[in-house]
Amino acid sequence: MSITAGKFNTFAFFKLPAAWWCGVRLKSIDSHCAISTVRHRWINQNPFRSMFWAVQGMAAELCTGALATYHIQESGKSISMLVANNNANFSKKATGKITFTCEEGHLIKEAIVKTVATGEGQTCWMRSVGLNEDGIVVSTFNFEWAVKLKG
Repeated sequence: MSITAGKFNTFAFFKLPAAWWCGVRLKSIDSHCAISTVRHRWINQNPFRSMFWAVQGMAAELCTGALATYHIQESGKSISMLVANNNANFSKKATGKITFTCEEGHLIKEAIVKTVATGEGQTCWMRSVGLNEDGIVVSTFNFEWAVKLKG
């Protein structure tokens, strides 16, 4: 059973309610790439009439985390995942619809394969880039994911 955007959004409603209520949605996912969107609205804005940085972070993390979840499920193993570190850069005011893309599924897949082979925890950095409706980068997030076998 593969992860789909619809299944993941249902999961988010129950397990990530803050992201869901702020409008964060996974739009597509495959082994290489995940895309999420969030629209600037009253509920997710800051006092400067743009999207709150943490809402952008939720959408950005969703892309990378969805890819980790995808590859963990594909492995058939019981593996835990956790964000160990992150950093971000904000280059333009985030208004309108923001689309975050992570095209680094191969990195988390390699970490999962290595943790299964060695039994040792692994980490990898994954980048998620947010573009506004004009195709201009508004923010870039990097997340260091840690994975290890459970038990």
